[in-house]
Amino acid sequence: MITNTRRAPRLQVPELVQVRDQMTGTHIGRLGNISETGMLLITSVPLQDDALYQLQFPIPDGRGGHLQIDVGAHLLWSEPTHAPEQSWAGFRFLTLDKSHRERLVQWIEGSIPAA
Repeated sequence: MITNTRRAPRLQVPELVQVRDQMTGTHIGRLGNISETGMLLITSVPLQDDALYQLQFPIPDGRGGHLQIDVGAHLLWSEPTHAPEQSWAGFRFLTLDKSHRERLVQWIEGSIPAA
């Protein structure tokens, strides 16, 4: 049995959720998993280790639409995947609006169904 020692529960994101860099306007990858404190991305563009990013991604709003979540994030690590030109990237959230954090936690806990 594997014990999860992470502080915050994580959601394995089953659907395709694109993540956009707000500074460049480009999609940089998709969510792999997410918690209230950070996320794992599968990236399709090179990222700078130990850099700060302003990112945006949609989550279900519970009414059939989506809520755009804006986060300031610190890239903690990245490593290549087995697929060409893709990497795993681990981010820690630095800034996240309180109302967005509450909705994110609801989605992680399953209180907001997928769209």
